Amino acid sequence: MAEVLELLGRMTWVDALDILLVAGIFYALLRFFRGTRAVQLLRGVLVVAAVVTLLASFGQLRALSWLVGRLLPALLVSIPIVFQPELRRALERLGRTELFLGRAALSPAAERAIEQVARAAQYLSERRWGALIVLERETGLQDYAESGIPLDAVLSTELLVTIFYPNTALHDGAVIIREGRVVAAGVVLPLAEENATEQVLGTRHRAALGLSQQTDAVVVVVSEETGIISVTHDGKMIRRLTEKRLLHVLRTFYRRTRPSANLPSWLERAVDLFRGPQP
Repeated sequence: MAEVLELLGRMTWVDALDILLVAGIFYALLRFFRGTRAVQLLRGVLVVAAVVTLLASFGQLRALSWLVGRLLPALLVSIPIVFQPELRRALERLGRTELFLGRAALSPAAERAIEQVARAAQYLSERRWGALIVLERETGLQDYAESGIPLDAVLSTELLVTIFYPNTALHDGAVIIREGRVVAAGVVLPLAEENATEQVLGTRHRAALGLSQQTDAVVVVVSEETGIISVTHDGKMIRRLTEKRLLHVLRTFYRRTRPSANLPSWLERAVDLFRGPQP
């Protein structure tokens, strides 16, 4: 106890800041990996590393100490490979300008797009026509759009209803909407793994979750079996929405206070240019 008190007495504010930064980094990593497959992998790596390090700490185990010393560099190289999806997702999040600049206020084009999507979702829900509608935000979805049929058409409720009419050529895929236009239809999306979800979901819902886990897109899903309207964003799903609630949820994802509201006009324009086009 006396040694601990002596150690604390020698600590400076730089040491305390150092400890807080390291703790913050570990907390951020654990928070980011929570709810993903990486949690089990990370736990296994930490357990193995702790056991091997403890055994190697005994001076008599020279062969094991030598092996640990040789394997540690290989382990550091393998970690980025094992956690490649999670690291890619983290870097993509850091690259979003909204993390530093915030999100722009809801534009008239975005408001109109949201209203058209909500109206179409309600119409499709009443008839139990399955639908998968993707609203592109800051992360570009051109790679996914190229897997479908390019349209580049003005967004409207009637167009969405026509695309998702049963037995049409494009009704099984997703629609990607960018800046008030339907970029492509019949798009193939990445599926979330079943063990990563809390319940058994259909292909459309897994595709919506999969895309929202990898990008900042907002995905509206209409179930073909039940007609239930759902929204996925950031790997989370909100279900059983009405047209009114869907409008509220979609507006919430886009409407934020513009951080540059009190900036000079020239600086505000620079912020808008850096942020890029909004949906």
